[in-house]
Amino acid sequence: MAQIVQIRALEQRDLSALLSMVVDLTKHHHDEPRLTPESLARDFFGPVAWYHGLVAVRGPKVVGYAATLPLGRLGYGTRGLELHHLFVDPTARHQGVGRQLVRAVETLARELDCTYVMIGTHPDNHAAQGYYQHLGYAHHASLSKRFSKRLDIAP
Repeated sequence: MAQIVQIRALEQRDLSALLSMVVDLTKHHHDEPRLTPESLARDFFGPVAWYHGLVAVRGPKVVGYAATLPLGRLGYGTRGLELHHLFVDPTARHQGVGRQLVRAVETLARELDCTYVMIGTHPDNHAAQGYYQHLGYAHHASLSKRFSKRLDIAP
């Protein structure tokens, strides 16, 4: 029988475990991780915390995490959270840890007066899409086009 998992807010002491899991998830998506311990500390605990983090803890070990970003629709006066990352250690998968993390994100969103949670997946990641639909999420067809501009390259 699996040990009980506790979901709680990310703490400074979790940053080493978080770094390892973010690297694993980034590599899983065939990307090259560029984050550092310093960038994690800045983004979760800096003067302007960019992300909200939740961790799943079993005993002394962090076995999963969720990282969210704020969203909003200014003209409608609504707030939301984007579930930017969801990761569960392979040793803890298929035990409800991911579901607990998603539900904790929903609770956090409600505490922050959000009216929605948004989750994105790779277009070919049908397993994740099915999982989120199983948890009650509906496909969101965006009608807008998005644009970006890199700021680290001289014009």
